[in-house]
Amino acid sequence: MFERDGVTYEFHHLGIPTDQPREGERYSALYDMYTSDADSELLHVQYHRYGPASTLHALMRSLPHPAFKVSDLERAIQGKEVVLGPYEPIDDYRVAVIIDGGVPVELIQTGLSDEEIWGRARSGRQSSLYARPE
Repeated sequence: MFERDGVTYEFHHLGIPTDQPREGERYSALYDMYTSDADSELLHVQYHRYGPASTLHALMRSLPHPAFKVSDLERAIQGKEVVLGPYEPIDDYRVAVIIDGGVPVELIQTGLSDEEIWGRARSGRQSSLYARPE
């Protein structure tokens, strides 16, 4: 954890682009993106596979990105190159992606626990990003 310009940053996960289908993928029609979670113990890793209709920034589709929980999302993105958001892909979970030093960085502001975040993402409930048809 560290602080910069009055904002606290805490590492949350690492996103890695892949072109290989993986077991347990969930689909986001919003971004034509498939996401799966690595079976890892030391850090949370998400793999993202993009379809041809994905509108996400080219750097997000091609480079790994670190994700940090921040204490103040609006302040964290002030004066930065914002390429996504801010938006709320999961209820009570606000996200923006900036480009910092040529690398995409995901910034998250939420009061949810990690169990709540990953549970909502996996189930598609309370999630516009991974919503499942009724």
